[in-house]
Amino acid sequence: MPEAKVLVIGSGGREHALCWKLADSPYVKQIYCAPGSVGISSVNKVENLDINIKDFPAIGKWCKENSIDLVVIGPEDPLANGIVDALAPLGIQCFGPKKAGAEIEANKSWSKKFMMKYQIPTARFQSFSDATAAKEFIKSAPYPALVVKASGLAAGKGVVVASSKEEACQAVDEILTDAKYGSAGQTVVIEELLEGDEVSVLAFTDGETVSMMPPAQDHKRVGEGDTGPNTGGMGAYCPCPLITRDQLADVQDQVLQRAVDGLKAEGIKYVGVLYAGLMITKSGPMTLEFNCRFGDPETQVLMMLLETDLYTIMKACVNGNLKQHQVAWNTKMSAVGVVIASKGYPETSTKGCVISGLSQVSSQPGLAVFHSGVARGANGSLVTWGGRVLLVAARAPALRAAAAAATAAAAAIDFPGAHYRKDIAHRAFSKVNGLSYLESGVDIDAAATLVRQIEPLATATHRRGVLGRLGCYSGLFQLSAMDPRLKDPVLVQGTDGVGTKLKVAQTMEKFDTLGQDLVAMCVNDILCAGAEPFAFLDYMACGRLQVDVATTIVKGIADACIMSGCALLGGETAEMPSMYEVGKYDLAGFAVGVVDAGQQLPRTSTMRPGDLVLGLPSTGPHSNGYSLVHRILSDSGHSYHEKAPFSTSNKTFGEELLEPTAIYVKTLLPAIKRGLIKGLAHITGGGLLQIYHEKAPFSTSNKTFGEELLEPTAIYVKTLLPAIKRGLIKGLAHITGGGLLENIPRILPPDVKVKLDATKFRIKPVFGWLQAKGK
Repeated sequence: MPEAKVLVIGSGGREHALCWKLADSPYVKQIYCAPGSVGISSVNKVENLDINIKDFPAIGKWCKENSIDLVVIGPEDPLANGIVDALAPLGIQCFGPKKAGAEIEANKSWSKKFMMKYQIPTARFQSFSDATAAKEFIKSAPYPALVVKASGLAAGKGVVVASSKEEACQAVDEILTDAKYGSAGQTVVIEELLEGDEVSVLAFTDGETVSMMPPAQDHKRVGEGDTGPNTGGMGAYCPCPLITRDQLADVQDQVLQRAVDGLKAEGIKYVGVLYAGLMITKSGPMTLEFNCRFGDPETQVLMMLLETDLYTIMKACVNGNLKQHQVAWNTKMSAVGVVIASKGYPETSTKGCVISGLSQVSSQPGLAVFHSGVARGANGSLVTWGGRVLLVAARAPALRAAAAAATAAAAAIDFPGAHYRKDIAHRAFSKVNGLSYLESGVDIDAAATLVRQIEPLATATHRRGVLGRLGCYSGLFQLSAMDPRLKDPVLVQGTDGVGTKLKVAQTMEKFDTLGQDLVAMCVNDILCAGAEPFAFLDYMACGRLQVDVATTIVKGIADACIMSGCALLGGETAEMPSMYEVGKYDLAGFAVGVVDAGQQLPRTSTMRPGDLVLGLPSTGPHSNGYSLVHRILSDSGHSYHEKAPFSTSNKTFGEELLEPTAIYVKTLLPAIKRGLIKGLAHITGGGLLQIYHEKAPFSTSNKTFGEELLEPTAIYVKTLLPAIKRGLIKGLAHITGGGLLENIPRILPPDVKVKLDATKFRIKPVFGWLQAKGK
């Protein structure tokens, strides 16, 4: 039975992650967190504790009264102020160093001298308390002395990496003269500017043994591409591939172990976590700084990968027997955390903004949400209460997949002024295996750009009943918002694609009509059940995401959704370089409609001899029959870029064949609703295998075969829906694969046939030409 009681000091995302992981321990019965947070208190076994964390005697008294087995200190301030020194004499075990050990972070000037004394590789430096002397050093130093640090604790913001001597001197004035960081800036450290990648390597230690954690990378700058002012951290990922195994071995021996041994030589037994901030230079890892605690946001991603029981590790550290324990990590997974910050951060923060989308993200497998600045607002809502509000962490077998999942999850959480970086882990992608991220074939930045461009297109299609927004994990629609006259609504779904008509579009580089083809093929199918389409989702797969092409396609989808009365609720874009060549696409769509039970088509029991059979005109071959078209074009030696001889508007074959599929919804739905239609057949067919550029001799507008054959599929929703709703239509056939002969019988009773008056057909020139050539 679990017996241990743990007190965690802190209230941020780091402490949330520690409580979350400690709660998994079979040895832990109860966790208290002071002061805690809304998110922390929602974790199993965890309870917030209302106590002044600066009042160490009060904390000690409470711990003794409540039989606390371990105190875990998250932030650096209590450690630097001596909380462990106050609790240890009371027999209270603490995971964290005493005040003397915390100096390694709290006093950067002391820390740098310590590194020099014990030959821990670090940048050259000088410390100053006089602004004039500091600025003179910046101007005359034999190395680029452009890194200016407040020596004391400044919540991770007291470091300026200047781009010029002038900027470095300005930073000195702000810290020393203007007292920007108060007493933390009474001394400044001026360091040599090192070049390379920054990596965070943390380790558990009992004062003797060091157990290194996987390397992580923080993202300090507020803006994408590592631009803008420093923050407390906008995201992190783990493991970081920018440091080699040999370099990690050097870090363990020459940085972490050497630091622990050096502290011991100074009479300091350092217990807890030792955090080394490193620069991986051409000459090897160099230590930028030490921290005396878990990092934030590194902790959140590290906890996603820790397999060994955290409570057991911490107890081994405080008991001095860490050497007897093997700390295991999930080496088959990667974790990425994206921080969502409030408006104005890092200069200011915005409080009281209602947060939406949290529950939806939190319920997703492989995701975790850690609260940094969240409070309970009116009516039980969650509101922002600080600069860094949340961190969304994702775990996946591949770093790219984890980054994509975390970024998408961050997009699904919203509040006024919310901002987050969409490029967390970008440095790993730019250098792993010597390839750039783009060269590896997947472009997350392009995907993010696409989402921004298509969001207003999707929003424009919304109708009453739509819930949520683009970027969520699913599309939501409130069925009660449909026609109130529906007594017993039946959902009707349809899915389809565009087929090899895509190849015509790719050769012609004409993508604006494909969206209508996709929507039409789906909504026309469900219209044949007498259903009114109200929602649509799309799927696009490609070898390399080309934002302009994808945006054009989605615009066509959105326009067609408006034509058919559908709301574009969402979709998926899959970039798969190993599956598709660059420039190649595949599309699939999914439509949802509704019809009253008993009113669905075909109504075969009511069909009688003498019933009128109507055929609605197509706009061309729609999105089917292209295998036959290909064969005819191939045998006749024509190219899609040739003018089509049958075209009445001087189009090429390609333009004629890309005429979009007709959408019959608005044409037929009124008659269907009136009960006038007993059955509908959607006439469809096959698809093209390749593209031709010659002018189509049948084109009336001088188009090529490709242009003629890319004529988009018609959408019949708005044409038919009024008639469907009036009950005027007994059946609808969507003429797709198999043509008239196979599609019309699908909606007829076994003993009923139809008679078509072909003299009333208005044959498109492309069909006449295909018939003549195909014989």
